[in-house]
Amino acid sequence: MNKLFECKNLSKDFGGLTAVNKFSFDIEEGEIVSLIGPNGAGKTTFFNLVTGLYPPSSGMIMFKGEDLIGLSPYEITQLGIARTFQAVRLFPDMTILENAMVGQHCRSKSGILGAILRPRSYQEEEERIRNNAKEQLAFFGSRLMGFRLDQPAASLSYANRRRLEIARAMSTEAKLLLLDEPAAGMNPKETIEIARLIGKLRDERGFTILVIEHDMRVVKDVSDRVVAMDYGGKIAEGTYEQVATDEHVIEAYLGRTGIEE
Repeated sequence: MNKLFECKNLSKDFGGLTAVNKFSFDIEEGEIVSLIGPNGAGKTTFFNLVTGLYPPSSGMIMFKGEDLIGLSPYEITQLGIARTFQAVRLFPDMTILENAMVGQHCRSKSGILGAILRPRSYQEEEERIRNNAKEQLAFFGSRLMGFRLDQPAASLSYANRRRLEIARAMSTEAKLLLLDEPAAGMNPKETIEIARLIGKLRDERGFTILVIEHDMRVVKDVSDRVVAMDYGGKIAEGTYEQVATDEHVIEAYLGRTGIEE
């Protein structure tokens, strides 16, 4: 395997409060890595650092050999990192197809002038973007295809909104997907489906995946490796079995959420 992503001694302070503390790890191409930890451990802050929403206080972040620090979220997306959010962030009044097409914004070349004049090159690019979006939506079958394409995103069930957000991330032509609690709010059947979906994203579409997840059934089923955080730092790393039985991880969860299968 080739190293796709690496961070070293990554830290983020907010007014004297340390949210991420000298956090280091890497991801090999084709891996599925789960990032776990109690609420407030620093997991989503870490995602925000990787995707350029927050500047780090110190440390290094590399992706495909390129330094991400100082780049905008748009530039990081262009390089090949896409994410979903803890709270679903779609455009509710736009159609399902349009929401997926938004993911291609970072790849479009026509600009505002092209959108106004609509030359042949613009029309060809628009058709390519539309076809790419349909290809990503087709991965989810009838849940997002067929008559649903022209429905507003607001009409979807919660689980299908989660799927649409993943489809939009796929449409960016990413290499690394960051999934922030994809199983949150789902019932047991939907949770099983999302775990299978994460595996298919890697096995059938070739994505490398870093997932934040509290549901340990999902973590156990999908992970090649698990990294545990607490108080902004890494407290354990290894297979699911190794991390789930680590004394530091057990101590971090006791009296908080509990780590259960």
